[in-house]
Amino acid sequence: MIKTVTVVSLSSGMLGEDFARHELEIGLRRLEAYGLRVKFARHALMGLDYVKNHPEDRAADLLEAFADPETDMIVTAIGGDDTYRLLPYLFDGDRLAKAVTDKVFLGFSDTTINHLMLHKVGLPTFYGQAFIPDVCELDREMLPYTRRYFEELITTGTIAEITPSPVWYEERTDFGPSAVGKARPAHPDTGFRLLQGPATFSGKILGGCIDTLFDIFDGERYGDMPALCRKYGLFPAPEDWAGRILLLETSEEKMTPEKFCRAVMKLREAGVFAAVSGVLVGKPMDRTYEREYLEILTETVDDPALPIVCNLNVGHAAPRCIIPFGVDAAVDAEAQRITFAPQE
Repeated sequence: MIKTVTVVSLSSGMLGEDFARHELEIGLRRLEAYGLRVKFARHALMGLDYVKNHPEDRAADLLEAFADPETDMIVTAIGGDDTYRLLPYLFDGDRLAKAVTDKVFLGFSDTTINHLMLHKVGLPTFYGQAFIPDVCELDREMLPYTRRYFEELITTGTIAEITPSPVWYEERTDFGPSAVGKARPAHPDTGFRLLQGPATFSGKILGGCIDTLFDIFDGERYGDMPALCRKYGLFPAPEDWAGRILLLETSEEKMTPEKFCRAVMKLREAGVFAAVSGVLVGKPMDRTYEREYLEILTETVDDPALPIVCNLNVGHAAPRCIIPFGVDAAVDAEAQRITFAPQE
């Protein structure tokens, strides 16, 4: 049972900006309505510029949250694009390994990097939701499918099973105060789709936002990111991927099919597809480039026997489930469910 939640800003500092104040207040009320005590890390509300310019303080916030005996769950405020800059402050002197305690860690998008950091030190984590995009949803309540998994996580400390959402939502274009209480356009959804391979497979899940995974190998966004990730051994070696299930989803940037192809090729060159037992693919935001992405993925993987299941409600397309990383998972595309073993 989760009693105290600490919100951290490990990428973007927008939670501390005045333009996001109404979202913060909505999220805080919702968490307190669950009976949760809410803490904000020391630098989480310092704003965009401060958070951007002080990766050492972002790292300190994460270490302090793990060290805090009252904190049961660490939730990222939102994603962003440069949490890789925390690497020296977390891994020099084995600071992260020494600080990590058995807490729930939840986030997605750029937080993919933080999940890989915590995977490196042996902590199972949870992928798929964050404070601003989910808890602070501007509608009158959290999206029902999203809320279902968030409530399961804060009640039990884990996720037992995920099934598809009956609907998907268009992304908002207005996040201002005037949008509070307004519903998103919704459309019927069709469930998990088996793209190729056997309908059942198993393994521990790992992965995240393919935009961020691509940046580990490509310096187009940040020139020093690939070298820094190599220095600290952030991306798992092929033997670490063996038998795992790869999770992929795309960001709000809606990368072009050409860039998606380059990103998938990087994963292939890193030996990921030759090692994993299957692939799970999140629905793209607004379903943009959905057909192109799936065609590119199957062509690039070039192994019809490797199971690929797509149209998951995870990551940047609303609503969002929560997927446990680092525990045994069993995928059954015919039964339309993914089940998870209890945390050890």
